[in-house]
Amino acid sequence: MEPSNTHVPTPDGSMADLRDHLRRGDHARISEGCKPSAEIMALVGEKWTVIVVVMLSGGPRRFKELQRMIPGVSQRMLTLTLRGLERDGLVARTVFPTVPPRVDYALTELGESLRAPVLALGTWARENRAQIEAARDRYDRAAERAAPRAAGPDEVR
Repeated sequence: MEPSNTHVPTPDGSMADLRDHLRRGDHARISEGCKPSAEIMALVGEKWTVIVVVMLSGGPRRFKELQRMIPGVSQRMLTLTLRGLERDGLVARTVFPTVPPRVDYALTELGESLRAPVLALGTWARENRAQIEAARDRYDRAAERAAPRAAGPDEVR
């Protein structure tokens, strides 16, 4: 009996289709089909993107307010992150005609739809952090015992 998740949709159809492509060595087609999703996943997986989405989930924020809320983010990085999110339709930038001008950033409807998966990923990370750290420690200890010297560039561990 096949696992129940074999019909999970992928860019090329089902998991069975994906396995068929792999068996035939059709890696280029898989890469081609996954490219759009991979680009979006890269954006969503960026450290500052996740944090900005979480901070904006509480409602509109001004730039300086966001900067104060996010320790370690530089003005340039926050600017680039907000521009990228605005370009992708996840954040709306609203300029108010005041002196000095007031600019608010808020999640769009599309950005709001990203909130639940981002928060779920954060919850998963918190719940599994200890297990991941323990696995890293076990791996590092085993690697130290197995290889007293560093592997060269042509060596596989």
